[in-house]
Amino acid sequence: MAQTPTEPTRLADAAERLRRTAASRTRALLWPLISNAILVIVKLALWFVSGSVSVLSEAVHSATDLFVTGAQLLAVRMALRPADDNHAYGHGKFENISAAVEALFIAAVAALVVWQAIARLHSPGPPAHLDLGIAVMLGSSIITFFVWRRIRAIAAVEQSPALIAEATQMQADIWTALGVAGGLIVIRITGWSIIDPIVSLLIAGLIVRAAYAVTMHAVTDLTDVRLPPQVEAQIRAIIEEHGELFVSYHKLRTRRSGAGEFIDFHLQMKSATPLKIAHDQSDLIVVAIKKRLPHANVLIHLEPED
Repeated sequence: MAQTPTEPTRLADAAERLRRTAASRTRALLWPLISNAILVIVKLALWFVSGSVSVLSEAVHSATDLFVTGAQLLAVRMALRPADDNHAYGHGKFENISAAVEALFIAAVAALVVWQAIARLHSPGPPAHLDLGIAVMLGSSIITFFVWRRIRAIAAVEQSPALIAEATQMQADIWTALGVAGGLIVIRITGWSIIDPIVSLLIAGLIVRAAYAVTMHAVTDLTDVRLPPQVEAQIRAIIEEHGELFVSYHKLRTRRSGAGEFIDFHLQMKSATPLKIAHDQSDLIVVAIKKRLPHANVLIHLEPED
């Protein structure tokens, strides 16, 4: 039989996992932090020389992204602190809360964009320096695409609400920058300056859609919705792979907090099994589940068979 890890070893392994996870997510969020800082400066300068309301919308959007990404960076560091006396289940929900706050900021940006667009609809005017504006918006979308692809890959591995929210937000940024570039191209070809505020309104719609997606993901975790069926099926398969160790299992419950899964269930052992052996055998199941879900917290309630 495989040897079960000792408690000090488990604690050391958990601390090392937290350290690696914190480093990975911090590095991931530094990319959008730097790229947004550069894009804010460039877009504000472009708006100053062009007067395009859609470019201003993009500049405000990027400025909000910069602020929110900084907040996400702090939230990730807080969420990955080890459990303590006041937070026995860890600090994972800080990530969920920060994702929900991010959704509110995204929605606020959408409202500002709508306000600017409506003002320009009442007094339309052709933007200046269209070629420069088109080049900057296309460059912005390309830069954001490469950063988004990196963030999305890390978010898929880490299952971090903060990184998932960041990836969703950046995907919206790509489409909004392309939308502005497309609008400026149409204005250059046709001279229809009314396109500028219309594009801004379309951008607002995309921003609201991104805010909704982030909100639903955060609310799902904050309200302790069970893990997706495919994940629960994987957990059940792992338990049943160790069927020779127990009689039956029941009352499987799952939820997510931050990037970690919380899993508990009842395991019925043969009545003659000594408690020490039963505990060691159940630990084999815990280790197997954590190999598949490295951030999982697994609790098994041992029971004698009926």
